[in-house]
Amino acid sequence: MSQLIISVSGLRGIVGETLTPDIACRFVASFAASAPPGPIVIGRDGRTTGPMLRNAIVAGLAACGRDCIDADVAATPTIGVLVRESGAAGGVQISASHNPPTYNGIKLFGADGRVLDAVSGAKIRDGFLEGRAGWCAFDKVGEVRQAEDPHTPHLKKVLATIDVEAVKKTGFHVLLDSNHGAGGVLGVRLLEALGCQVESVGVEPTGQFAHVPEPTAENLTDIASRVAQGDCAVGFCQDPDADRLALIDENGRYIGEEATLALCVRRAMEVGRTNGPIVINGATSSMSTLVAKSFGVETFRSSVGEANVADMMIARSAAYGGEGNGGPIDPSVGYVRDSFVGMAQVLDLMARTGKPLSQLADELPVQHIYKDKAAVAAERLPALFEKLTAHFQDADADTGDGLRLQWPDAWLLVRGSNTEPIIRMIAEAETVDKAKALCDQARTLLG
Repeated sequence: MSQLIISVSGLRGIVGETLTPDIACRFVASFAASAPPGPIVIGRDGRTTGPMLRNAIVAGLAACGRDCIDADVAATPTIGVLVRESGAAGGVQISASHNPPTYNGIKLFGADGRVLDAVSGAKIRDGFLEGRAGWCAFDKVGEVRQAEDPHTPHLKKVLATIDVEAVKKTGFHVLLDSNHGAGGVLGVRLLEALGCQVESVGVEPTGQFAHVPEPTAENLTDIASRVAQGDCAVGFCQDPDADRLALIDENGRYIGEEATLALCVRRAMEVGRTNGPIVINGATSSMSTLVAKSFGVETFRSSVGEANVADMMIARSAAYGGEGNGGPIDPSVGYVRDSFVGMAQVLDLMARTGKPLSQLADELPVQHIYKDKAAVAAERLPALFEKLTAHFQDADADTGDGLRLQWPDAWLLVRGSNTEPIIRMIAEAETVDKAKALCDQARTLLG
């Protein structure tokens, strides 16, 4: 039997094995015991097990005296906006992101509409493991109400970041692949509001994924062909909870997730969002760093994880940020990775420059990422990091999140997995061969 994946940001498991209604109920009961007074927003992606878990979660929260605002099917960033707009005490998103259909999970939001920070998340995780709950008396049980339109506040915030009329004038023909997750509900509304001719694929939130849910090149070959054959200007591909966005250009070429953030950073710089730094995580491509640098804007790197990026963005008063898995974070919308921000702002960049996506992608700094992994027990990591630091003496070393080695034209990140007894090695350089060589050298030092 697989293990329940539980961390400071929530939990994830196989439904019927490690994730059961009882576990979901007890986990949100711990959340209710820690959250400030007020209702809790609940949303879900399109997975078939979502309604069942929603019922268990509503029961658990109501039994703790919490009123619930049910957004039904909604994207993860939409839940963040709705928490703030409704003055809620927090939010619960039912999703397993890009995991296979057998999985589902729970992601928690604070009253500020962002994924819980590490300290708050650890408190809830520990409370769950200890059996902490805030069960209430019969006359204090909470109630549930449906959110009339959970998507409009998010839509308005995204549209406010761009020149809507300029995009409308182009009449872009676009393909949207939501893969039967949560993204199609708002995605179609957004693109139609921008005057796009939309070819919709998998926008019904049935949870019956048409392809492997993670929006990588190998999983999107059919979609890429449809973009090219359909004479589309761009293909937008979301993951099931729509916080990540991959791009396909008009020629059917997979531009990818790293380019999503880099193009959004370029667009942010070009419209004057240079009054603060950008923040990315330690595993994100330097493309965004180099784009920001060309505008005289500094980049800071956080530990891997959306909550860590958001923490540093707030601490540094960042103008923009995100993660290289296709998750731009625009503070004017919310401190949550957001595929809708990505779609709107990439279209805005195309409209402003008059350039096709292929040309914009080709203008990005050339960088290549290579990834590898190896079985290494957690207790061996400190000694391994010492060996790596001694071997790569010409690199600047940072041990804030595993070990990150930085050279002027390359970097290597070695960090332990949060869920498996392995290490992940990620390198980036101007060529794939050089990036692979850095990972290979690290592997030879494992002993």
